[in-house]
Amino acid sequence: QVQLVQSGGDSVQPGGSLRLSCKFSDFIDMRACMGWFRQRPGKEREGVAGSDASGITYRESVKGRFTISIDNGAKVLYLDMNNLKPEDTAIYYCAAKFGRDVCHLGRPEEYDFWGQGTQVTVSS
Repeated sequence: QVQLVQSGGDSVQPGGSLRLSCKFSDFIDMRACMGWFRQRPGKEREGVAGSDASGITYRESVKGRFTISIDNGAKVLYLDMNNLKPEDTAIYYCAAKFGRDVCHLGRPEEYDFWGQGTQVTVSS
């Protein structure tokens, strides 16, 4: 069983920046999809950024502001968030699917392993 432990959530003002981290207990397969999802108040969980064999994908509303990256040596997945907006307020989750080359941000059910979630609040 793979465990994902998140850190980095906080409260910031609009225009601020945050880095979310997701530490993996193991990479059980080099074929993997990794992604960040969020659940805004009253909304369904939605994909924010994903990385797999086909490349990197971002939700349209975060393009140019968010960056997903992976430190394979440290087994850490990051989400750098800049120019944060109030509508980015949500609980953010990291997720992974091993043994698969391509996944879809629009289908969180494809991901097997999830972090515990971390709150990001953007407010003045």
